[in-house]
Amino acid sequence: MKLTKCLKHAFDMVIHSKLRSWLTIIGIVIGVAAVIAIVSIGDGLQQSLNQRLSGLGGDILTVSAGFSRGGNIFSGRGGGGNTAGGNGASSSSATQKEIVLNRADLQALKGSPDVALIDTNIRGSVNVSYLGKSGSVSVTGVDQKVWSQITTAKIKEGRFLDSADQNVVVIGGRLASSFFSKPIGINKMILIAGNAFRVVGILDDESNQMYMPIQMAYQVIKDKPNDIYDTIIVKIKNEDDLDNVIPRLQDKLMIERHVTDKNKDFSITSNKQQQQARLDTLNSINLFLIAIAAVSLIVGAIGIANTMFTSVLEKTKEIGIMKAIGARNKDILLIFLFNATLIGLVGGIIGILLGVLLSAAIPSLLGALPLGNSGTFVSTNSIIMALSVSVIVGIIAGIIPAIQASKLRPVDALRYE
Repeated sequence: MKLTKCLKHAFDMVIHSKLRSWLTIIGIVIGVAAVIAIVSIGDGLQQSLNQRLSGLGGDILTVSAGFSRGGNIFSGRGGGGNTAGGNGASSSSATQKEIVLNRADLQALKGSPDVALIDTNIRGSVNVSYLGKSGSVSVTGVDQKVWSQITTAKIKEGRFLDSADQNVVVIGGRLASSFFSKPIGINKMILIAGNAFRVVGILDDESNQMYMPIQMAYQVIKDKPNDIYDTIIVKIKNEDDLDNVIPRLQDKLMIERHVTDKNKDFSITSNKQQQQARLDTLNSINLFLIAIAAVSLIVGAIGIANTMFTSVLEKTKEIGIMKAIGARNKDILLIFLFNATLIGLVGGIIGILLGVLLSAAIPSLLGALPLGNSGTFVSTNSIIMALSVSVIVGIIAGIIPAIQASKLRPVDALRYE
């Protein structure tokens, strides 16, 4: 029997058992659509994370007060312009004495030949007023002499802070455009803790952050003693030597702070390490979600197998007739395999179309949630993978029923009622 004739018989089996075939196909559709949608969410998150972290210099280190052996790597601080990984002032301490970074730590780091630039940061919340409206905003004090050389932020309008600046600020894109009832433009005056400041720059980001010279920040942020820092940002000379530089800087600070590995009271983190850790975690989450979606495909495979076993029983006498007029075991095997493959193929195609539609709808359905903000991305690889899996699932599910059908003896098949 020719392959085309085997394929025609398989197609007729699908057509003549419409209800059972479509119920089986729906199981594959749900599984494939779920895989496509979940993979698109994961790819969208990964692209979003790569875009956000690609601008973080691999040669930037963040020194924080307090030493933590764990934490949530996704708990980042808003404001893409700041290269700091978090506020170390909140880290746990084994003693009652507050752990801080001070000028002695700064001088120890400056004495290292591995260091190119150093920026000192303090942070806090301040009350900001503009055109009669006010609100609480996170402000970061930076060393304006080096901030523009060490930050990974991009300026949308205006300029960065300059070494001679005093009562001026650079603000985040969202703070400028939508935080108050009217947008804040370049050279507009705002009140911060009762003091007038001029906006000289707007960042190309979606943050509500505000940056000002560190000496002015000491004046507007309450309870911030001079020469005490929340973080020290270090730009090293050779990014390729990062893994060796970190231990050397740790040794210098341990000597300065009179601590050992057992009672270390500071942390040094790199943007490159944070990026890799976040990507690894995201990949693990994606694999877990795909595994959940794969359960639907397994259920669909069981449905195909059930349909094929039923078809074998229904067509036992027909199989006997075909064998009696010359059909070989191979022909019967191919007919039932083609039937299972068609079910998997049709389910895969419809599932891909539904999955693409779901992926397009996910951002609007999730709204302001983080997943919605990240968007989705349906790659060609995910489509090919989903279609291949659906066809393979159909073939595997149909193998045993097809073998069973091909081994039926013509005499037994003709006697079957």
